[in-house]
Amino acid sequence: MKIFVAHATNSNFQEELYKPLRNSPLNEQHEIVLPQEGEKMTVTKEFIKGCDLLIAEVSHPSTGQGIELGWADALDVPIICIYKEGANISGALSNVCKKFLMYTSSENMVDDIEGALKMYE
Repeated sequence: MKIFVAHATNSNFQEELYKPLRNSPLNEQHEIVLPQEGEKMTVTKEFIKGCDLLIAEVSHPSTGQGIELGWADALDVPIICIYKEGANISGALSNVCKKFLMYTSSENMVDDIEGALKMYE
């Protein structure tokens, strides 16, 4: 499965999101696209259209991520929103996403994603 991971750039996404995902079994089982890894990539509607799933880390508000979520929703790409315990997430997210996962640690986040992916395989 090709999974695009959207997130705000004003967070410690390299350590808190990218590293746990790359070091997990998910990295071996799926093609995980991390847009700020290495050279910055340009994300377009066509790129998102080619993905099977979008996972959005929504603990921090982000206009760019909101655009990506809107594209995924319009293109019928399933969306899973993940967020840290205690984050104040936008209620508007429920307009584009039906699956929300709250996590307390990186390990918990990976385990929750692994469980949620079973319904998309």
